Amino acid sequence: MTTPQIRLTGHIDIPTDRQSAVAAALPAHIALTRAEPGCLSFDVTPDPNKEGRYQVAELFTDRAAFDAHQARAAASDWAKVTAGIPRHYQITEVPA
Repeated sequence: MTTPQIRLTGHIDIPTDRQSAVAAALPAHIALTRAEPGCLSFDVTPDPNKEGRYQVAELFTDRAAFDAHQARAAASDWAKVTAGIPRHYQITEVPA
C-alpha cells in the first residue's frame, strides 16, 4: 500500500491594512516552500473575484513532508507577517 499524499486547499483573506506586507512576504514564502523536500506543488494566487483573498493549493508527498512544512512555516517570517489572520483550509489525503 502506498502512502497517501497530503493536499491542502482553501483561502486566506488578508485585511486591507496588511495586504502590502503580505504581498511583499509572499514570494519568499512560496520559494522556500517549493524548495522543501516532499513539496510537489505550492500555489498561492490572488482571487480575481474578492479583494484581499488568496487561493491556496498545496500538495506534499506524505504526512511527514506536510508536517515538516507546517513546522517550518510556523517559525518563519511568513508566520509573523500573517499572524492572527484566519485561514480557511481543508486538508485531505489523496492516493499517491
